[in-house]
Amino acid sequence: MPSRRPRLTPPIADLRRAVRSSLAGLPADSLVLLGLSGGPDSLALAAALAFEAPRAGVRAGAVVVDHGLQPGSADVAARAAAQASALGLAPVSVATVSVGGDGGPEAAARAARYAAFADALKRTDAVAIVLGHTLDDQAETVLLGLARGSGAASLRGMAPESPFPVAGVEASVLRPLLGVRREATVQACVDAGLEPWFDPHNGDPSFTRVRVRQEVLPVLERELGPGVAEALARTAEQLAEDSEALDRFVQETIEDLVEPAEAGIALSVRGLEANPAALRQRIIRYVVESEFGVSLSRAHTLGVAALVTGWTGQGPLHLPGIRVERTGSLIVFTAVS
Repeated sequence: MPSRRPRLTPPIADLRRAVRSSLAGLPADSLVLLGLSGGPDSLALAAALAFEAPRAGVRAGAVVVDHGLQPGSADVAARAAAQASALGLAPVSVATVSVGGDGGPEAAARAARYAAFADALKRTDAVAIVLGHTLDDQAETVLLGLARGSGAASLRGMAPESPFPVAGVEASVLRPLLGVRREATVQACVDAGLEPWFDPHNGDPSFTRVRVRQEVLPVLERELGPGVAEALARTAEQLAEDSEALDRFVQETIEDLVEPAEAGIALSVRGLEANPAALRQRIIRYVVESEFGVSLSRAHTLGVAALVTGWTGQGPLHLPGIRVERTGSLIVFTAVS
């Protein structure tokens, strides 16, 4: 069993400092739950959370999700739960989920995991789920977004704090370790006498993210010099700031552009045309997502924008879940079944 008072080393201090900052401002005596896999990132975070939560006046528990994707996964989950309890986290629960096939294995596992998190948050009235994503995870996310030609919304990566992404759950997602390297979490476990589980999937090159981690980033570091991961993480931080400012401007502008429409919503052609392309397209995406719950691709967004800037009398666009057409001075969005 790990010592309750490990020697304070730089990695342990870095993690505690990151957690302390993340917990600041939470309501007194509120409960947060750690999403614990038993790997070095989440286990090191568990130790830091167990130390800092009482000092911040909050309670900390954990939920371990058994995806059932590997032999012995139930034993791995049980061991992680026991480690969390030994560190002093409470309540600690294990959720066994069934992973579907929609969207590929990674997306399906994430959907199942977040459904389990949602259930745990509602059951315990916790105010946040705490996740162990590191600076390396952030760098990989940005690099994958660049490779896929994603926009700023994707390249800004993961936020240190964001709303929980499942409808009906009033909670936050906290990611304290986005400024901490993965090697620091591994060393923190060593320093604290913790024995993490190393997921074989994290070394499986059939996963794109693993290839980025094991092949692409090391090549960039070798050819461009050290600090690539930190530079990618800084890029995400800067784009997050820009995106937040643009989102705020959209929300301030949108009331002047929106018109009521039967079974939908409409935007003023003149108002859209008066805005720069980046803002115009963000307004279109924002309206469609907030009104219909549909996330438009760039191609779909440009198709709608063409009804404003490239109008030649073309007919309506049939996009996923919505119909879009230009009617006089309005772009009209209508839900379709």
